[in-house]
Amino acid sequence: MEPGLKLGIVYIGKAGGKHKYSLVDEKDIPIVKKFRFEARVDVDRDGNGANIYAYAYDMNKERTRGCYFHEYIWERHCGGVAPGFKVIHKNGVTVDNRLYNLTIVPNNCKKYKRQRTEKMDCYGEPSEDQSIYWTAVSRIPPPEPHEEELSCTSYSKFYDANGNLVREEDDSSSFYECHFAPCSKIEHELQEFSICGRCQQVRYCGTLCQQRDWPNHKKCCKEKAKQRLQSIPPER
Repeated sequence: MEPGLKLGIVYIGKAGGKHKYSLVDEKDIPIVKKFRFEARVDVDRDGNGANIYAYAYDMNKERTRGCYFHEYIWERHCGGVAPGFKVIHKNGVTVDNRLYNLTIVPNNCKKYKRQRTEKMDCYGEPSEDQSIYWTAVSRIPPPEPHEEELSCTSYSKFYDANGNLVREEDDSSSFYECHFAPCSKIEHELQEFSICGRCQQVRYCGTLCQQRDWPNHKKCCKEKAKQRLQSIPPER
């Protein structure tokens, strides 16, 4: 992270099997207090992947009047978005809501279409434009075992190939994101990622992320593994 750079890290809830955080610029930190956040999963019904977003509810308004936080940030600083256009995240990290990371593209634009396998090289390192998010999230203390028990309260939106909303429902926990905190790879298919063999609860996109996450995951993993063994009935 650049020396002197100040950013805000906002907890938005649990989705994809792990706790999620949104990154914001220092100038946007004061407005965070007016919102209540949730982690929302948008799933492509045609099997082209999924994304987790920060969804915000103004505490002074009804809960039904929420918005995607990256759209709010853009409109706050740059004005409204014309019909036929959308706000996207340039580095592919859909919870990195720094203004520098946002831009407007036509709805059918594929230039910035998220391709996780291309954004991560063969060594599992972040691309240059993802490094700030990785550094920031890596500094967050890991959750305690009891905090890992928090249920996923996120919502899924399913889209067809034309970008039309097909269905909205609360089943986003079906798709897992890599449990290594800074990694934002999410399954394109159910049970695509490898599950931790000991606790049988968290999933990883590859062995490197699993190895990197072990110092933070081991305490929770051992306790969950112990609970799982105790719940198995004895053989008769």
